[in-house]
Amino acid sequence: MSDDETLDENPTTFADLGLSGSVLRALSAVGYERPSAIQEATIPTLLGGRDVVGLAQTGTGKTAAFALPILERLDKGQKSPQALVLAPTRELALQVCEAFEQYAGHSKAVHILPVYGGQGYGVQLSALRRGVHVVVGTPGRIMDHLDRGTLDLSELKYLVLDEADEMLKMGFAEDVETILAATPEDKQVAMFSATMPAQIRRLSAKYLRDPQEIAVRKTTTTASNVAQRYLIASYPQKVDALTRILEVENFDAMIVFTRTKNETETLAERLRARGYAAAAINGDVQQAQRERTVKQLKDGKLDILVATDVAARGLDVERITHVVNYDLPIDTESYVHRIGRTGRAGRSGDAISFVTPRERRTLSSIERATKQSLTQMHLPSVDEVNATRLSRFDDAITAALGQTSRIDRFRDIIDHYVTHHDVPEADVAAALAVVAQGETPLLLDPADEPVREEFRGPKGQSRDRDSRDRRGSSGPMRTYRIAVGKRHKVEPRQIVGAIANEGGLSRGDFGQIKILPGFSLVDLPAEIPADALKRLERTRISGVLIELRPDEGRAPRSGGPRSSGPRYGGGRDGGRSDRGSRDRDGGASYDRGPRKPRKPRTPRD
Repeated sequence: MSDDETLDENPTTFADLGLSGSVLRALSAVGYERPSAIQEATIPTLLGGRDVVGLAQTGTGKTAAFALPILERLDKGQKSPQALVLAPTRELALQVCEAFEQYAGHSKAVHILPVYGGQGYGVQLSALRRGVHVVVGTPGRIMDHLDRGTLDLSELKYLVLDEADEMLKMGFAEDVETILAATPEDKQVAMFSATMPAQIRRLSAKYLRDPQEIAVRKTTTTASNVAQRYLIASYPQKVDALTRILEVENFDAMIVFTRTKNETETLAERLRARGYAAAAINGDVQQAQRERTVKQLKDGKLDILVATDVAARGLDVERITHVVNYDLPIDTESYVHRIGRTGRAGRSGDAISFVTPRERRTLSSIERATKQSLTQMHLPSVDEVNATRLSRFDDAITAALGQTSRIDRFRDIIDHYVTHHDVPEADVAAALAVVAQGETPLLLDPADEPVREEFRGPKGQSRDRDSRDRRGSSGPMRTYRIAVGKRHKVEPRQIVGAIANEGGLSRGDFGQIKILPGFSLVDLPAEIPADALKRLERTRISGVLIELRPDEGRAPRSGGPRSSGPRYGGGRDGGRSDRGSRDRDGGASYDRGPRKPRKPRTPRD
């Protein structure tokens, strides 16, 4: 029995929960064997038609808990949306949408649409006109579609509030209630929250019908003999970052996990081009080929396996000393499974996760769920890579010197060259080293070293971040004026969220924010693209157009730290986020046309 199995002689299966047909085939294809606790409790309840209030942390498998019953009961012939999932951030909305697509992999003609701020309306409108079964979106952008009359929820059957407590913390309470009130009364509602504050209780009492409350606590743990580290890397940097890690880490064999099948093949090919013995396995690889590849890994003919979660199920190879999460998994269960491929049978192992700035929140969820902090590592420097290369070059010379008969033959060749060309032996040896290295330089150029900057996260901890990830933050800043202030009860987090969303900025691009009675001043990069400025002019916060424009009353500021006012550096959330945003798209690329009258909205606290 492998360590992935339990001692339960009669474990519950997904078929036992009432799922069938294409949904079960899709679960088998993605490698799901048994339901988690939240899935086992929630799926039969939702299939039975009852509303649910679920108290569950991220990483417990709650996405499948609501997605699978929805997919089981979809009417494929209905073109208007049947299910709406509200999520607090664009990142979570995309993750939920991706999960739906996985679970619907064996269902024909199921259309799922992500709807969030920052994405042009054209794509969303085209999909809605063609017909969509499931919409996954952030509250602000859903509200905009309702205002425009481009989203028809009149035939909605299922509504899910995912991470409801986060939505309320981010100021979406009014939008959420407006959306709930605009949907049919006989819809089924599922609400999931990590905590159960009074506001959630009130929402439940007002909009849910006799809901069943389900509470699940996550107890996932990771092996103590696996050292867990993470590296902040933007997507374009990942291949080069992985190559450097491969150079300096003392590994025997390694599994590199990616999120998609296509990425396994692409990455394996790029690693082979860099001289590594790498191969890909994924759900499309035939079993016979998979067995041959795994055997090559065990026999030492292969050093790196690039795999998806599904393909690596049950894989136990003693040589595996390292696991790299090239793409961070979307749930804790997958993370624990992945790093469990190393450190088997009491041996030590290493797990390294690549985290993009936008995935800091997912990393935090993994740390909370596993009750274990990951150690931040830095991109290996040029000096570290060169030291490793020189050490290996020394070892190669030492090994060659041990081959006496071959050395004697080459010694005669060297003597002949020295005699006839009057060149010192040391120069000849250096020239032979040049010949041996081929087109690839033995040592990296120091110019290849990325410039690093330090920035502050929550609670004052310092972090390093590659300056190329911080668009605008290393250059000059200038002060901009927006038409919302204290009388609109606006908060710094709303300003950051809205401007980051629609302007394509990161949190590291924000300097000082000063909120005045009728307007606010925000320090942003001096050079903002014209199309981004146009979108920001039409961005709304608390329903008010911010009309962003350069402030002529203050001198431009140079880049660097500011000494006063709220600071918005990278933080753990990092990257672009919907946090506090109204998710409003200015419609620069879309003619709004006449807007429907909208009832007055009171400013929120």
